[in-house]
Amino acid sequence: MAVEEGSLSPVELARAAAGDDDAVVQGRCAEAALAGGAPAEVLEILLGGRNPQARSAGVTALRRLGRPERAVDFLADRSALVRACARYVVRQHGIDPLPWYRARCADPAVEPGAAIGLAECGDRADAPLLWALLEHPAPGVRARAVAGLRTLDVTDVRRLRSLLDDPAPGVVGEATLALVSSARALPAEWLLSRLDAGRPRWERVSAWRLLDAHGDLVRLRAAVPLLGDADVRLRAWAEHAVRRVARREPRALRSPEIAALLDRAEARGR
Repeated sequence: MAVEEGSLSPVELARAAAGDDDAVVQGRCAEAALAGGAPAEVLEILLGGRNPQARSAGVTALRRLGRPERAVDFLADRSALVRACARYVVRQHGIDPLPWYRARCADPAVEPGAAIGLAECGDRADAPLLWALLEHPAPGVRARAVAGLRTLDVTDVRRLRSLLDDPAPGVVGEATLALVSSARALPAEWLLSRLDAGRPRWERVSAWRLLDAHGDLVRLRAAVPLLGDADVRLRAWAEHAVRRVARREPRALRSPEIAALLDRAEARGR
C-alpha cells in the first residue's frame, strides 16, 4: 500500500529494501526506490544492503548509470545473485570479468566470492587456480574453492579426501558434497570410524552422507550403531535408513548380513 500510494520517499523505500527480512518487501521496495532514477543516496543504501535482493537491485542500476567500475566491486560478493548481476553489468559495458577473477584468485588477499565466481564464469582450465586455494589460510576461501571445483565438475578423490579433516566445518561440508558422487571410492571402514561419538559433529555428518551414498549394505552398517545415538539428527537419519531398507528388501530375499543387521535394528527398537 505504501508503494502504491507513494507515501514513502525513495530513500525510505531503499532503507526498507536494505533492512527488511522479507524477500517480497525487499524486491518491491527496491524496485520502487529506483523507479524515478537512482539518486546517489538511494543507490548507496541499496549497494550497502545486508540482503542480496537490495544489493542486486543497486548493482543492476549501475548499468543504466554507466558505472561498470563500481559493479566490479561486487564481482566477488558473497551472494551468487549479486555476482551474476555484477557480471551482467560489466559485460554490458564490454568488460570481460574472467580475467578479473583469475587475477583475484592468484592474489593472496582473494575473497571467498572470487573463488566461486571464477568457477561460475570460467571453465576446467581454471581448476589449477582453485586447487591452489585449498591451501589458503582463510576457511571461507577454501570452502568456496571446493565449491568452485564442484561447479566445474572437477574431482580428485585423493586431494578432496584430505579436506574431510579440515578444521573448518564449512570446508568439510563442501568437500563432502564434492565427494558424494565418488563416495564408493572411499573405504567404507574408514568412513565408519569417522562416525565415532568423540568426533566433531560436522565430521560425523559428513561420514554419514558419504556412507549413505555407498548403498544398502554399507548404509545399514552405519545406521544400526546410530539408532541409540545422542545426536537427534543422526539418529533420525539412521532410523529412516533402516526402515527404507526393511521395506525394500523382502525378508525371504535378504542377504545373511542384511538380515542380521535388520534383526539387530529390530531388537534395539523393542
